Amino acid sequence: MTTESAGVVEPQDTSLMAFYRDMNTAERRTFWACATGWALDGMDFMIYPLVIGTIIKLWSVDAGLAGLAGTVTLLASAIGGWLAGFLCDRIGRVRTLQITIVWFSVFSLVCAFVQDFNQLLIARALLGLGFGGEWAAGAVLMGETIRAQYRGRAVGSVQSGWAVGWGIAVLTQAVLFSLLPPEQAWRWMFAVGVLPALLVFFLRRYVEEPSIAAQTLAHQQVSGDRSAIWEIFEGPILKTTLLASLVATGCQGGYYAVTFWVPRFLTTERKLSIVSSTGYLAALIIGSFVGYLVGAWLADRIGRRKLFLLFSLGAIVVVLVYTQITFTNEVLWLLGFPLGFFASGYFSGMGPFLTELYPTRLRGSGQGFCYNFGRGIGALFPALVGYLSQTTTLANAIAIFAVVAYAVFFLAAYALPETRGRILLAD
Repeated sequence: MTTESAGVVEPQDTSLMAFYRDMNTAERRTFWACATGWALDGMDFMIYPLVIGTIIKLWSVDAGLAGLAGTVTLLASAIGGWLAGFLCDRIGRVRTLQITIVWFSVFSLVCAFVQDFNQLLIARALLGLGFGGEWAAGAVLMGETIRAQYRGRAVGSVQSGWAVGWGIAVLTQAVLFSLLPPEQAWRWMFAVGVLPALLVFFLRRYVEEPSIAAQTLAHQQVSGDRSAIWEIFEGPILKTTLLASLVATGCQGGYYAVTFWVPRFLTTERKLSIVSSTGYLAALIIGSFVGYLVGAWLADRIGRRKLFLLFSLGAIVVVLVYTQITFTNEVLWLLGFPLGFFASGYFSGMGPFLTELYPTRLRGSGQGFCYNFGRGIGALFPALVGYLSQTTTLANAIAIFAVVAYAVFFLAAYALPETRGRILLAD
């Protein structure tokens, strides 16, 4: 049951799994396709942070330059996400999703065969184009397929797939680095990243274009009134684009400052081996997974905006505690859960929030640009943390950039309207 007025649906059943029980076949197929895609996307991205220590040792790369590879991946993903979002508005959401998945899978495999750090840098940049595009296409596809009263929980639950992919990457690392010498294990890690390409067969057979997107595209083809890539910077929509871009910048800058360098923090400043650090990363990942699910529930329960405000403040507190106070390793292991929880849970609201801010004809372009602009600026944080860690501790560097990012996130979210339950229409 729902209450509907003025283009907004208020959910009556706000339990986490209500959306799944009431899904039709098309919604469920889209849900599982996007959740799987996002999990494998997360796996591919997190492989590099997990092998960064090995790369540094094998090729004598300094921390700043090693962090640059992460930054280049994210910068490229910002470009890829914007282009893929625009492509969504031109050729459709499903077709764009297929292209981006194949793209980043192929270049993950290429990473396994590079012969020096410069080649790896180029391969990671090319991988980033598809990595950014996959999120843009998948988020728009989910946002338009799922009904308004369930959008926050459904899209947010898909976001939890990132934690699953991260977990798969960590388990793969533990197995491969136990069985193989480091100089071979890191290459096999990247080779595993080709697996997402298999998802395209499912997408081609079972997932359909959202009806409102298909209607809008058909209307544009008949009228010749195609959206321009710069239209999101015109008129009253400009303010929305600027503020949404700042929200995306803050939330992703904080996330990457923390998650990119925590594996290195554990093995250097906490003196843990790669294999023994797996348990600490597991606590972080479990917290992240639970955070995504709780964030998905809260996105429909209290709204997208309040979710962002609550989690940005929580993330600031936990990051400072985790990095600035000296604990025993046992306590540090326990703190991994709230760190993962607050540093990840707000992402559950980002997909539905950006979907609801834009009209259908601009949704791909707007959502693709804002999220991936944030990813591009946030991409600077891994490199900046790496360079700053050469003059202070890695813990201090992580804390400084994470706190700045989450403060930007809080302020920009405060300035934007609530969008919970907004009904999407063809235009």
